Amino acid sequence: MEEKKNIPEIRFKGFEGEWNPVSMAKIAVFSKGNGYSKSDLVETGEPIILYGRLYTKYQLTISDVDTFAIEKPGSIYSTGNEVIVPSSGETAEDIAIGSAVLKSGIILGGDLNIIYPKDTIDSLFLALSISYGKQHNELSRKAQGKSIVHLRNSDIKQTTFNYTDKTEQSQIGSFFQNLDKQITLEQQKYDKLVTLKKAMLEKMFPKEGEDVPEIRFKGFEGEWKKKRLGEITQITMGQSPSSINYTSNPKDHILVQGNSDIKYGRISPRVWTKQVTKTADPGDLIISVRAPVGDVGKTSYNIVIGRGVAAIKGNEFIFQFLKKMKEHGYWNRFSTGSTFESINSNNLHEAIISTISEKEQSKIGSYFQNLDKLISLQQKKIDKLKNIKKACLKKMFV
Repeated sequence: MEEKKNIPEIRFKGFEGEWNPVSMAKIAVFSKGNGYSKSDLVETGEPIILYGRLYTKYQLTISDVDTFAIEKPGSIYSTGNEVIVPSSGETAEDIAIGSAVLKSGIILGGDLNIIYPKDTIDSLFLALSISYGKQHNELSRKAQGKSIVHLRNSDIKQTTFNYTDKTEQSQIGSFFQNLDKQITLEQQKYDKLVTLKKAMLEKMFPKEGEDVPEIRFKGFEGEWKKKRLGEITQITMGQSPSSINYTSNPKDHILVQGNSDIKYGRISPRVWTKQVTKTADPGDLIISVRAPVGDVGKTSYNIVIGRGVAAIKGNEFIFQFLKKMKEHGYWNRFSTGSTFESINSNNLHEAIISTISEKEQSKIGSYFQNLDKLISLQQKKIDKLKNIKKACLKKMFV
């Protein structure tokens, strides 16, 4: 018996049978956006979608927009059931994306391919197929160009679209729409926490030229004192092992070379080495001393440090102060021209830190440590939802 191939790995209950392959030309009518570019945008006017939105602010569904233009003769308006695909972009991979426009009355600007699916096709399901299904790979292969890549309606018409009963299409579309809404909601919570932390860093540390912060824990007073980082901490500059000793074996020594090894304020093992040069201990602060300078993370491991980083024996207070220095562009003064190159041992040792009693340092450090935990937890929620989406996209389409 011949094996059925056009069946997804995961399916909603009650649906069966193979999905139908069909040429896009048979299930849709095609058109083009018209006459607008970024230079036409104004603060108030008719709502408009330009092709660049699909790159800078990609959404599976579009119902509200925050860009406007003055209406021109011959403008193309959305009907609320079409799928738009950019007709030009930087890479073949990026150009093969689609968004379902769910609201009528939005101007569709130039460099947009417009697809009007027939009644048997759900527009959200079609946008998903173009962006994530086999159709995405087919469209990527058809995109042509070097510095600018082009994708035409004639290319889209020739692609194969695998579809099922419209009821199943709608369920799949709704599932991913709701998943995207949840991801957006969790992202908003994350952004609020990050904004809160940024504001508290400003208020709980003295501003430049001042000796006391705007907000302080009860029971603490007096001026903060300025000291050199080298006076209050031990600093170890990194030294890279020979590259012939680099490995991908987790049984070897973890090697930290730069900001690529720092993720969410923690050291994330990426490369290992058999040769030990300079080292750092669990709890040490690791700061990037090469472009981009000033990124900082904590290590939970015994690590080997390469010449792109330095290790600092510092507490949570110092960790947060270093983050604030990075935010405020403290290390810019050591840049050459407009490009960061590096900072040296002297730059680090002479860096000015405002300090207070250990008890107040501990209070401030604990506050930001707890805030960082909330931010990290929220980021993990977002990552988990994105991984679920990625897995489902792979298993729910053919």
